[in-house]
Amino acid sequence: MASVPQSPFDINCPPGLEYLLEVDCLLIHQQLELVEALLGFEMNNKYEVKNKIGQQVYFATEVSNCCCKFFCGPQRPFKINIVDNLGTEVIRVRRPKRCTSCWCPCCLQKLEVQAPPGEPIGYVAQAWHPCLPKFIIQDKNKNAVLKIRGPCCFTSCSRSVEFKIKNLSGSQTIGKIVKNWTGFLTEVLTDVDNFTISFPMTLDVKIKATLLGACFLIDFMYFETSRR
Repeated sequence: MASVPQSPFDINCPPGLEYLLEVDCLLIHQQLELVEALLGFEMNNKYEVKNKIGQQVYFATEVSNCCCKFFCGPQRPFKINIVDNLGTEVIRVRRPKRCTSCWCPCCLQKLEVQAPPGEPIGYVAQAWHPCLPKFIIQDKNKNAVLKIRGPCCFTSCSRSVEFKIKNLSGSQTIGKIVKNWTGFLTEVLTDVDNFTISFPMTLDVKIKATLLGACFLIDFMYFETSRR
C-alpha cells in the first residue's frame, strides 16, 4: 500500500490526486466476486488501482442498481467512487445511459470525471467510427487534449489488447491502455479484467485521472460481457 503523499508542489492538483504526481503507470486489477463467478449474477465491479511496483494507490467501487445491471448489462449507467488509502473519496466517475451502437453518432458514449467529487476535471467522449474504438480525452472545459484509438478486433487468444493514447494530431503515441491477458480459465469463465495504463510522468494529474476513467469505460464497453 502506497504511503500518504506529502503536500503537492503543484497548486493546481486537486486534493487526493497527489498520488498521481510522480507516477507514469497505473495497474488496475478487477476483483473476482464469488457470487458472480458461481451463479452468474452480475455484481458491482470493484477495482484495485496500484502503482507499477504493486502498491495500492486507490480502490474503486461501482455504484449501480440491480435493475440496471439486469436489463442493461454492461451498457448500464454507473457511478464509480474512487477512494484513497485512508478511505476518503477523491475521484468520482459518472457514466450516463447512452447508445452503444456505432451507427447512432448522435448519442455516443460519454463519461465525466470529478475530483473532488462534484467538481468536473475531465471528460471522455466516444468519437464516431464504424469499426474502430475511438475516444477523445477532454479537459474540464471540454477542450480536446488527447485521443485514444483501439484495435478493430478484440478476439484476444493468449494476447493483450492495446488502446493507444495519442496526441491530438494522432502523429505521436504518448501512452497506452492495455487490457492484459489473465489466463485461459479467467478469460473464459469470468469477466474479471486487468489493465495497465501508461502515460508521461509530466502529464497533468487531472488528465491522468481522466485516463483512469477512460479505462473503466473501455472495460464496460468491450470486456464486461459475461463469458459464462
